[in-house]
Amino acid sequence: MDTATSRRSLLAAGSLALMPGLVPGLTGSRAAADTLAGRSLTWRGRAAEPAIRLATLTDIHYADADPRGNRYYRDSIPKVAKAIGAINESAVASPLAFTAVLGDLIDSRDTPIEEGGLEQEIGYLKTIESHLATLNTDRHYVFGNHCIHTLTKDEFAEHSAARASFYSFDRPFTRGTGSLHVVVLDACFTSDGTPYGRRNFHWTDANIPDHELRWLKADLEATNSPTIVLTHQRLDGEGNTTIRNAPAAREILQESGKVLGVIQGHHHENSLSVIEGIPYLVMRAVVEGPGVENHAFGLVEVHADHSLLVHGFGTQANHEFARASR
Repeated sequence: MDTATSRRSLLAAGSLALMPGLVPGLTGSRAAADTLAGRSLTWRGRAAEPAIRLATLTDIHYADADPRGNRYYRDSIPKVAKAIGAINESAVASPLAFTAVLGDLIDSRDTPIEEGGLEQEIGYLKTIESHLATLNTDRHYVFGNHCIHTLTKDEFAEHSAARASFYSFDRPFTRGTGSLHVVVLDACFTSDGTPYGRRNFHWTDANIPDHELRWLKADLEATNSPTIVLTHQRLDGEGNTTIRNAPAAREILQESGKVLGVIQGHHHENSLSVIEGIPYLVMRAVVEGPGVENHAFGLVEVHADHSLLVHGFGTQANHEFARASR
């Protein structure tokens, strides 16, 4: 399938129309978390039943540590427990294909490695992983910079459900025909292509190496399915939380004509931009804010017309992305 044809097949009715969140992540979202955890909402007249659904969590930053600024590390445990309860309830009511955990499961500490810093962070990872393991869905992890500040990628994978540095997979639509293609990216590499680990990097030096970009291009060329991309660091924006060679990656996504959206973490705040018809969504961090009332997670729906709905819970915003009619 050539680029023009694939773009027409996925976005045929016109350019993507961005409809901002119904509620900026607070009152309405919290009500949804308490009363509608298993239901698909009907927004702006759209049919209630999606082709496929997935859940998202990001930037848990668990550590047995006192708060720093607005980051409440210990409170991430009850926040995650609340999210898992709602996600599991939702999965019973209507199929959930998987849960995407978008990086930074743990917070990195400054304890010297020779004084137990490695064991400390492995302990944090084992603790949060024991909670995430109670999810009744398949789960996929994205590497975050805090995950592998001290640990290597292999060590992180050994003690968690992480599968690989970068990879892709497919999930059949639960309603209708077709499938969703999902790409998991890893930008935890320094500018010279060295993988993060053992405190060998600065967090602003995030890069997708050339071999991963080549893989991404080939992967998107090989699929005929609408695609969602998962990443920790941002592919949009121009600040410190953005991948340094993001324009090269975005060009590949744009040329494929197959990407419905990019779901990201790292920035901690609700954020949204649309570049060349592709929405780039930053999900709200779990660690931000005190108490379980500041939990944050999302349920993402992909509909048969390739529109996206993001149902925000807690402090996560709602969003809708729909094709504009001509």
